[in-house]
Amino acid sequence: MTAAEGFAPAKINLTLHVTGQREDGMHLLDSLVMFADVGDHLTVTLSDTPQLTVSGPMAKGVPDGSDNLVLRAADLMGASADITLDKVLPHAAGLGGGSSDAAATLRVLSRLTDTPIPSDVSALGADVPVCLGNGAARMRGIGEQVTAARDLPCLHAVLIHPGVPMRTPDVFAAVGQKNNTPMPSEIPENLSAIDFIDWLRGMRNDLEYAAISQTPVISQVLGALTVTAGCRMARMTGSGSSCFGLYTGEETARAAEGRLKEENPGWWITATRLNAQP
Repeated sequence: MTAAEGFAPAKINLTLHVTGQREDGMHLLDSLVMFADVGDHLTVTLSDTPQLTVSGPMAKGVPDGSDNLVLRAADLMGASADITLDKVLPHAAGLGGGSSDAAATLRVLSRLTDTPIPSDVSALGADVPVCLGNGAARMRGIGEQVTAARDLPCLHAVLIHPGVPMRTPDVFAAVGQKNNTPMPSEIPENLSAIDFIDWLRGMRNDLEYAAISQTPVISQVLGALTVTAGCRMARMTGSGSSCFGLYTGEETARAAEGRLKEENPGWWITATRLNAQP
């Protein structure tokens, strides 16, 4: 059988505004998402015996049974496959790794089986629809309203995960104010990277304070990013505990990566580009 490769990039919530809560408890969001050029890798082969093998530097703690989103995505496609998942992204880190893995699985199996991806993938999680698009996007509602965000610049960033996993339901439960203002109706287009970052500084991640109250090291991570040369802003992504810093260019981001790795050897740290052109 022919094997097919898939890439599952890290999902970065540049903004995450909590704008309400439904009667069923689901939270309403308004978030601007970009994807990094670092992520997990999949190798997929159609097989009569479905199987998932998890390998790579971040494989520890990742479930390899039927509850893994990769196998659930294969089931949704009605496909039986032998899948190897090379985990590069930390688990339960706020980087959308599981959702991105599921989206990549859907894309690869769609190619292998010449079968369209189902229109409703919500059973796999709220982040899977935006991860399917694999490009800069605005996601609203509970994640089902996805609009491509065009003419945005490539951003140079440093990602940090301090090694502490977070449970998303716990973070949302700790948010005190659930009806916050959304982003402006229009996201600015055709700005330089520096001007766009300055605009982002006026936005928020409404989960940040709640996450810090549960995991104070997040505040330490944000402080470490902020004091590196060339950092224009630092913010937590998703429900944590990963954070990102945005920089004036690739050279400053790489320099910050080196310094941060020297000072914090126990953290997962990588320089990356967001919204990089293929």
